[in-house]
Amino acid sequence: MRDELVKKFGSVAGELLEGIIEIVELQDGREVLLVNKKPMAFRTSDGMFPTLFSIERIPLKRVIVDMGAVPHIAGGADIMAPGIVSTDEGISNGECVVVVDGRHGKALAIGSALVEGAAMVGPKGRAVKNLHYVGDGIWGLLG
Repeated sequence: MRDELVKKFGSVAGELLEGIIEIVELQDGREVLLVNKKPMAFRTSDGMFPTLFSIERIPLKRVIVDMGAVPHIAGGADIMAPGIVSTDEGISNGECVVVVDGRHGKALAIGSALVEGAAMVGPKGRAVKNLHYVGDGIWGLLG
């Protein structure tokens, strides 16, 4: 798992896994890596991803949404183009991104880009697949 994280996110990602590691499988099939009891990474059928708790150490490109999108994202919805205010430059289709609110800059979700960044801002369509969000099963492991 360490090798998979390092390959995808660079050597700093391997540092996330230093400490006592436990693997927890959620009911939805995601595997979560707890490091010293803190969820630091997870695996889905799409691969390995950092959690919202580890994004300070693994810099991801950002997708910024308006405040109207926040409750939907926090409920697990995918990120739709009409709710996107802006994106960091150079986001590629399939790239792991962090979704943040436009007012406070708070991280709301980790997702996988469904289109290139320039195509995310628009009148319709899904732009980011929501893989992990504030309040989901991974978030609940911190309690």
